[in-house]
Parts: sequence; C-alpha cells; structure tokens
Amino acid sequence: MNNPDQPPSTLLTGLKAKLATRLGTWLPSPRATNRDDVLENLRHAEQDGVVARDAYDMMQRVLFVSELKVRDIMIPRSNMVSVERDDDLDKCLDIMVESAHSRFPVVDNEKDQISGILLAKDLLRYFDDDNKQRFNMRDLMRPVVFIPESKRLNVLLSEFRENRNHMAVVVDEFGGVAGLVTIEDVLEQIVGDIEDEHDIEEDESMIRELQDGEVIVKAVLPVDEFNDYFKSYLNEDSSDTIGGLISQTLGHVPQRDERLEMEQFVFEIVHADARRVHLIRVSKIDN
Repeated sequence: MNNPDQPPSTLLTGLKAKLATRLGTWLPSPRATNRDDVLENLRHAEQDGVVARDAYDMMQRVLFVSELKVRDIMIPRSNMVSVERDDDLDKCLDIMVESAHSRFPVVDNEKDQISGILLAKDLLRYFDDDNKQRFNMRDLMRPVVFIPESKRLNVLLSEFRENRNHMAVVVDEFGGVAGLVTIEDVLEQIVGDIEDEHDIEEDESMIRELQDGEVIVKAVLPVDEFNDYFKSYLNEDSSDTIGGLISQTLGHVPQRDERLEMEQFVFEIVHADARRVHLIRVSKIDN
C-alpha cells in the first residue's frame, strides 16, 4: 500500500518501477531498462486492452512531467488576477467574485513588487458589519513563494506538497515577475484538465443543446462550423475559433460570466481561466 506521506517524486518513481515490472512479465519485449522501453510496453498494453486509454495517457504524462519547466505552464504576468495592498474589503470581494479564484497575489503598486498572497477564505470573518471595519490587508497576507521559471515541474510538485503551498510567483533571470503557477496547473500536466460541473465531456460534441433550450459551445469550435450550425455570418477571417473571435473582439481574455453582444447573438462565458476560454453560452437576441 502506498504511504500517503511519500513525496510525489517518490510516488512517481515507484509507479515507473511497478509499470516496468508488471508489464515486463507478460509482454514479449525485453525487460524495460529505460523510459523508451517503458513507453513501448505501455503502448502495447494499451493496444491489447490491458491498460485503459485514460490510464495510458496519464502514465505517459507522468513519465514526461520531469521534462517540463515552470515557464512551460505558468500563467503569464499579463493575465495574473491580483489585488492591491491598499485595496479595501469591497474592492477585494469584487475581484474575487468576478474571477472566481481562491488565491491572489497582493501587489504593492507595481507587479514586480508582490508582497504576499491573499486567500479568499480569510475574508469570511469580515462579512458582518462589526468586523468589516477591522479589515487590514497587511494582517491577512500569507508569505509569497518565489520560484525561477526554469524549475522543473516534478521538483515543484514535491515542494508544493512538502510545504503545503498551492501557489508560487515565477520570476525571470533578472528577478522580475514573469507570472504565477498553482498546484492545479502542475497536476493538470499529469491527470489532464481539471474541469468543473459546467464542462462538456471530451467525448461530447462541440455544441450541446440543454433541456431549457440554451446552447453551450466549446471555445475551440471553428467559426465556420458555428456559422453552419446557427445559419450566421460571423467573420471567419479574423479568427479560427469562436473563443478566439470573442477574445479578439473584447481585446482581452474574458472571464467567467462576462458577456458580449455580436451580430444577432449574446455570448456569455461559462468557464474560463486566466489563459483561455473553455465554454460559452450562446443565445439569440430577440428582435
């Protein structure tokens, strides 16, 4: 039985060893001596139905995660959602509700001066009128962890677990803030995208009609396919996907619940993160 207190790096090493041993007992290929051998054994196991496709994909990602660096997955500085050190409680709540995030870098005037991390749950005590006047950002800030953008993901995952930390600010070679990374960003490189209850499953179509008559589309839906489905004439030259067209029209990556009226449609962002849009609700404007 696995020890839950083992660091992720140890667990990953153990998984590789078990895979090599178990698969080597029945596959005709020689005993796995390197990663390429393990991948080849895994490929045969998936083709023969011994290993499910989802498990096969995850095992591949486990083997390759050590090659990725923080710069490969970080949220760039331009897309960071942060709060100012001098923001009052109402301003912080507005930012939190709009972004739907749980952790926020606290910025002192410039984004190269991050002085701490604010957790949304730490504001709960200030919701009543008596405590609201006692709110002071400086009392709530958690220590910020700075990491180089060259750090490897397997090392970062171990540090996240050992230090019970969920967010780190990424700095470049000159010490300037390059972006941020969360433990979810790292885990997604192993298990795939961590989706919420609004997400359309991967095996479903790009367009989903709900029982109430609403239509949810994936942001990666090509504009020409959108036009074919809705009998519309959105510009197919300026962007390949409907999500890209919306971002281009707004001039930024939209956040959840943001709305845009374009042509005869209202587009509402159902699911998005700091880097991209995932799902969009589409409705027609009544004439």
